[in-house]
Amino acid sequence: MVRAVFRGDVDLDGVDVVALRAAVLRDGAFEAPGVALFWNAAHAAFARDGAAVCVCTGRPRFTDADLATQASSDPAAAWLAAYAQHGPAAAERVRGGYAVAIVDAAARRAWLAVDRFAVQTLCYARDGGRLRFADRADAVTTQAPGIDPQAILDYLYFHAIPAPRTIFAGVQRLDAAHALHATAAQAHVQRHWTPRFVEGTRGRFETLREEFVALLRDAVAREIEPGRTGSFLSGGTDSSTIAGLVGRVSGARPRTYSIGFDAAGYDEMAYARIAARAFDADHHEYYVTPDDLVDGIPAVAAHHDQPFGNSSAAPAYYCARLAHDDGVTRLLAGDGGDELFGGNSRYATQRLLEPYHSLPGVLRHRVLEPWFANSRALRAIPGLRQATGYIRHARPPMPDRLQSFNLVMLLGVDNVLQPQLADAVDAAAPLAQQQATYGQAQARALINRMLAFDWKYTLADSDLPKVRGATDMAQVGVAFPLLSDELVNFSLRLHPSLKLRGLTLRYFFKKALRDLLPPQIIAKKKHGFGLPFGPWMTRHPPLRDLARDALQGGVERGITSGRFVTRLLDELVPSQPSYYGEMVWILMMLELWMRAHAPSARF
Repeated sequence: MVRAVFRGDVDLDGVDVVALRAAVLRDGAFEAPGVALFWNAAHAAFARDGAAVCVCTGRPRFTDADLATQASSDPAAAWLAAYAQHGPAAAERVRGGYAVAIVDAAARRAWLAVDRFAVQTLCYARDGGRLRFADRADAVTTQAPGIDPQAILDYLYFHAIPAPRTIFAGVQRLDAAHALHATAAQAHVQRHWTPRFVEGTRGRFETLREEFVALLRDAVAREIEPGRTGSFLSGGTDSSTIAGLVGRVSGARPRTYSIGFDAAGYDEMAYARIAARAFDADHHEYYVTPDDLVDGIPAVAAHHDQPFGNSSAAPAYYCARLAHDDGVTRLLAGDGGDELFGGNSRYATQRLLEPYHSLPGVLRHRVLEPWFANSRALRAIPGLRQATGYIRHARPPMPDRLQSFNLVMLLGVDNVLQPQLADAVDAAAPLAQQQATYGQAQARALINRMLAFDWKYTLADSDLPKVRGATDMAQVGVAFPLLSDELVNFSLRLHPSLKLRGLTLRYFFKKALRDLLPPQIIAKKKHGFGLPFGPWMTRHPPLRDLARDALQGGVERGITSGRFVTRLLDELVPSQPSYYGEMVWILMMLELWMRAHAPSARF
């Protein structure tokens, strides 16, 4: 079984208060009738207070001054004290990244919680009065749970499996900012923090800028470990901001780490070098090769606790390994800036499309759509081609139109999956989940509703697990300064026009940091650690063989259609390597994960 940072097995019907109080603590383990907790002391903490026990991980920051002082040396004891004072509301008084589990033997109840963005994770399974939990889905139980067919579709749709579902039937993952309250008789999950956007106040730019820069500096300063901290540096706005502030806050040269690709249209190393020179960084580079992927892909796939298809995971691992080999024990990542301050290009795209829905319904449904969106003849007329395209793309409401180009849906679920598996899944469920999430956003402005949406699907379910998995695999710690609670709160009250002004992305962020960031970095388009997998696969036989073997394994396992796989590899990828290579990647990573974690699974 994969070693978890911490895990627990609690029988809430069988907890013995007297025995729990008298139980002897062993290194990394605590066992009493009805309660068994295990943890890695290098990464997790344990405490007992009478009939209550706690195990936790992360770096919680308590708003209560006395608890904050206690947490600096004993975070688990601070959690127990907070829970004793406030019960489940304790999470509302804690900032930072954390996962915590508390078992109250006297009340025969358990409480699990994770932070606002699930920087730290918790998974669990219930069986009557018995509760099992761990920070990894594959460590919740020592038994071999079945594979959830719907999770296979979720993975293909999202390239990850969004919480609360996991790949394992009966195992749930706590969604960001959620807590589980369990007794022997029942359990329920609820939010302990709901982001609410304040959209009516603009404020003076200079006042906002001063506050913003101060919050940024504080967030970076909190995460620096002198002499051991480095920064990812892609050359983008966020990673450059972090690297620049490390130098200003610490007074020392920032240590920065970048990866590149010898592939046209993918290599961003020039921008990383611009940032490194501007900040006088101790800069380190590594160029990932196709042979690196052949060697590293199976290990990266197997390392995650469930299938994970974000193709930046492999490059991120090589970057983290570069830092580890240089003696770094903690990396600062720039994730979150786009999603807090409006930096993704789709925000501008959707702003162009959204006004269509303000037109009268009669005009849209009875005139424009029948004549323009559905007329091939009109599309062929050059002067009307743009109008038909606009209506066609704008026609679906939000968030449906975000998935207009979802690859698995365009290819067809019935075409991609074998019939038995296709019949076992609900093809409409992923979009329905997104609609519910989008509908829960506490905002009116389109940009804010999209940000709230991305806080789940882009950050909590994809980008943070990517970076966390890469650094964990490289044995390096990681922190996300831009996701500090204080910066999140600042974003919530920043006027929508300061996030997206017209079609200008990150208006406030970039203007506020003109004194820090080189002009080339401010002007560049977002790229990140994109991977040229498709183009490389068509030219590198070992990589192509690895992919073919993995995709054939998915056919034999009963997941993918053999006819579809043949067409994908022999026709689609050669015609558009970058586009269809992404589908090869997610199918390959799925099968390689299965081989490591569920080799006997069949559908």
